[in-house]
Amino acid sequence: MAQLEVDNIRTAYGLSKVLFGVSLTVEPGEVVALVGRNGVGKTTTIRSIMGMAPPQEGSIRWIDQDITGIPVHHVAKLGIGFVPEDRRIFPELTVWENLDIGRRPAMDGGKGWSEEQVFELFPDLKDIQERKGGVLSGGQQQMLTIARSLMGNPKLLLLDEPSEGLAPIVVESLRERIHMLKTGGLSIVLAEQNLDFVLYLSDRVHILEKGEVVYTGTPVELRDNPDVQTKYLTV
Repeated sequence: MAQLEVDNIRTAYGLSKVLFGVSLTVEPGEVVALVGRNGVGKTTTIRSIMGMAPPQEGSIRWIDQDITGIPVHHVAKLGIGFVPEDRRIFPELTVWENLDIGRRPAMDGGKGWSEEQVFELFPDLKDIQERKGGVLSGGQQQMLTIARSLMGNPKLLLLDEPSEGLAPIVVESLRERIHMLKTGGLSIVLAEQNLDFVLYLSDRVHILEKGEVVYTGTPVELRDNPDVQTKYLTV
């Protein structure tokens, strides 16, 4: 049974319609990617799932519970974490304080993420845990944002453009860390423009165009289909 089921959602910002019937599912431990050019609806799909942009039509179910349009903090409490494109760390708080503010007990009563586990995944953060978030590099801020989300013990992580604006060597390191999360069984929805990043991490890929899913396939199928790449992904 799918953990997450997004069924035919239609989302608008005021009178501006963005999504026109987007559907997707996420199985436990699966990485599902949303790709496409700027402005096609990737971020809005993520925001709709998180409750930040409630859909006007369609439904979103999480572990067989209808979460369509419920408040963001309730979505988070149900085990869905969100890593926004603009990171939104607290610049005046230290790395450790940013992590601590995201702390939430594990839902199943088991042992959740700790600072030690987070620092094992992102060792760079351990050495700068007393440094304020506002002075960190872009790569450090991205790692901190993901780490802070993990402190909330999510079962599903929504990643919005995690490689955006980062140097290639940082992107490679971040990709490996996300792959470790996947190997550990964490489900992920990944909105991303970096195709190599997506092909390495994902189990299934949805291409969005003008607010609709126009292609769905495995990374291998997409890699072997240059016509689809040219039509929907080439700038």
